[in-house]
Order: sequence, then structure tokens, then C-alpha cells
Amino acid sequence: MTDRCDWPTDENMIEYHDRDWGVPVRDDRILFEMLVLEGAQAGLSWDTILRRRESYRAAFDNFDPELVARYDEAKSAELLQDAEIIRNRLKVASAIRNAKAFLAVQEEFGSFAAYLWRFVDGKPKVNGWTAMSQIPANTTESDAMSKDLKAKGFNFVGTTICYAYMQSVGMVNDHLVGCFRYSQVANESR
Repeated sequence: MTDRCDWPTDENMIEYHDRDWGVPVRDDRILFEMLVLEGAQAGLSWDTILRRRESYRAAFDNFDPELVARYDEAKSAELLQDAEIIRNRLKVASAIRNAKAFLAVQEEFGSFAAYLWRFVDGKPKVNGWTAMSQIPANTTESDAMSKDLKAKGFNFVGTTICYAYMQSVGMVNDHLVGCFRYSQVANESR
């Protein structure tokens, strides 16, 4: 039996945990995708969003921020009729607003990755948790990221969402030390 973190409870979650979670991401398209998905997850379970990930990719033009930033009211209305995604007016509007802010950050910093990774001095923070109960909901880094993203016009980027985002894109390694992925993610990147 493979030792892994406690939270993956079904095949979809296990695949995400084993392949993606905690792997350092420096690809701006993936960073935008995860930002939208983490915002969509607010108030819901991650499994709810993960099961809809492919539908989100289709609905949001494979998370191309340039295309999403140009969505108009007709496209928003179309998205709100799409039963394959979370049909929440504020979350759909947030994805469009965040795409515009994302492009502005790319323009200012050369890439969103260059901007984002500054919050952890350019390299993943490796934690040494032995139990899920030790993992915090937010940190000083996620507090700073949340504050700065909000100042740059992003929304659905509270500190808890930012910390979950940091975990998902590998800015922090929160795999438990007994998990087989704990040491592996340090040698991977996307």
C-alpha cells in the first residue's frame, strides 16, 4: 500500500494528489487555471471543483487569460447557463476580472510566475508536517499575497484561498513527511 496524505478519498482526488498537488508551477496558463479554480472552490469542496476541471477548461477557453479577459455580458450569461461548472454570478465575474488583473501583472513583471514566486523568495517552502491537523489555513506569506492581489484588482483571493493556491501550485510543500510525494515534488515542475 502506498503511503500518502490523508485527504485524497477517491480516484479523482488520488490522481490529483499524486500528479499535481504541490508540484512547483511556473507556467502562467496553469497558474491562471488554478487561480480561477481555487476561487470557484470558495465555500465548496475541492472535489466538487476537481470533478468539473475539464468542463472548466472547455468553458473558459483552456484558461487563456487573454481570451477570458475579453469575455462580455453575453459570454458571462452563457457561462451562467453551463451546468458543468459552478454557476455563480460572482465567481464567473471574478474569473473575468482576475484575467484582466492577471494580464496587468504579466505586463508589469514579465510573467505572473515572476510576480507570484516573490512571496516565497523564488523557491518552494518545504514544511515538515506529520499530521494533517498541523497544516495551517493561512500563513504570513498567504496574508501578504492576498493583500497584494486585492490591491492589484483581483478578487476571491482571501488568505485561505491564497494558501490553498500556494499548496496547489507548489509554492509550499504540505505533503506529510510520510507521504511518498513529499520528497518527489522537489524534483518536479510544471
